Amino acid sequence: MSPEIFTLLALWIPLIGALFIALNGSSPNRRELATLLTSLLLLWNVLSLLPSVAEGARPSVDLTPALLFGIPLRLTVEPLGMAFACVAAVLWPLNSLYSIGYMRGNKEQHQARFYTCFAIAIASTMGIAFAGNLVTLFIFYEVLTLSTYPLVTHKGDAQAMRAGRTYLGILLGTSIGFLLLAITWTWWATGTVDFTPGGILTGKIHGPEVAILLALFMFGIGKAALMPFHRWLPAAMVAPTPVSALLHAVAVVKAGVFSVMKVIVYIFGIDFLSATGASHWLIWVSATTLLLASAVALTKDNLKARLAYSTISQLSYVVLGGALATSMGVLGGSLQIVMHAMGKITLFFCAGAIYTAAHKTEISQLDGLGRLMPFTFGAFLVGALSIIGLPPLGGSWSKLYLMLGAADADQLLMIGVLIVSSLLNVGYLMPVVARGFFLPTPASGTASDNSKKIGVLDNIQEAPVLCVVPLCLTALGCLLLFFYAADLYALLAPIAIP
Repeated sequence: MSPEIFTLLALWIPLIGALFIALNGSSPNRRELATLLTSLLLLWNVLSLLPSVAEGARPSVDLTPALLFGIPLRLTVEPLGMAFACVAAVLWPLNSLYSIGYMRGNKEQHQARFYTCFAIAIASTMGIAFAGNLVTLFIFYEVLTLSTYPLVTHKGDAQAMRAGRTYLGILLGTSIGFLLLAITWTWWATGTVDFTPGGILTGKIHGPEVAILLALFMFGIGKAALMPFHRWLPAAMVAPTPVSALLHAVAVVKAGVFSVMKVIVYIFGIDFLSATGASHWLIWVSATTLLLASAVALTKDNLKARLAYSTISQLSYVVLGGALATSMGVLGGSLQIVMHAMGKITLFFCAGAIYTAAHKTEISQLDGLGRLMPFTFGAFLVGALSIIGLPPLGGSWSKLYLMLGAADADQLLMIGVLIVSSLLNVGYLMPVVARGFFLPTPASGTASDNSKKIGVLDNIQEAPVLCVVPLCLTALGCLLLFFYAADLYALLAPIAIP
């Protein structure tokens, strides 16, 4: 098959899979089999595209004829989108396997709706990854928001519905109020909305207009969770853990920072931003978000809430890399999309496994649990060290390139920000591991003179195998990304190095 066929199939495979899942909703075995087969088929399809794109091909196909103002819905595969699509395609089968163990282990309701919406969300993620112009990106961006709303509100209680309103309110409000305006302005100024190497704005807008348009894009892409438009992300933590993994690692937030990077590289162009200095304000906004979110994470006892604020901080690494407007900064930010995805999905898988096996949600409740769940807490350690940026784990490469990008941009203070951030990462992630492995197991009640205290965790073991295997595989992925980073660098290099 041609690369263009594979490009179309990347969109249609999860959509057709969603239909099969919905039709088999009453049969858990067939429903889950359809989910796993669809995810594996998508993985094969996306990986089939990789060799041609790595060799320089840029497959493109129009989904519709020219619509309003002569703009078609177009899919075009380029290196940054290829990397993002690979992230989603690799992690979906693992998330699906994990979801089966989690949803069954916790006897969750509405599982057919869950798997169906999940598949639609992956389809929209493929549309975002391969979007050939801003209009296509905007449409799939909105479909992703709407398809994940039922996942955020999955539990259906008052707290979930409030979270859903916050989720929709911020994401739709920013995209319609800011992003759509930025797209319209771009078309009016240039006559095109196509993603073009080197950007399309040079000579089209000048002076303060560049910074204003950049602000509309950056705050309009609310999924990037720049402060103050970040509250939707911690609010969405009421959803089941597989949804949190989708939000934080596979699709939603990665769609946000991917869109940020794609706009910076293909609409503004890093040479244009560097020459105008229009992104200097964004450097400080992303650095502020990075540090403040880490500081808030230190105060959270709820494990998922701490991980949520960690995600807000880690997303700002990507925005910072783009705002530096240097080749190394863009490559560091792009690498961070991949490295953070693997590390953060590991941490959320571990949080869900802890809840499934021990029904613990607070960090203060984890004392001694690591000795009873060594695979889970061992994987958490690996994911945490990757997020912190220690070798030999993948996250070390993205932070290294971000520091090189900061040096190239003469933003030496940002190197200090990245170092302080890594120390804050240690402060809010390592206590989870330390409590689990090194603190004594709490005892229940008061022992009598002739009896022995019995640990309240004595009967707790690892979560179901379908939960534990995926988290071990993603932890292994953090290690493999360190040793195969050169291949990822080679794929991404054309977006930043002429």
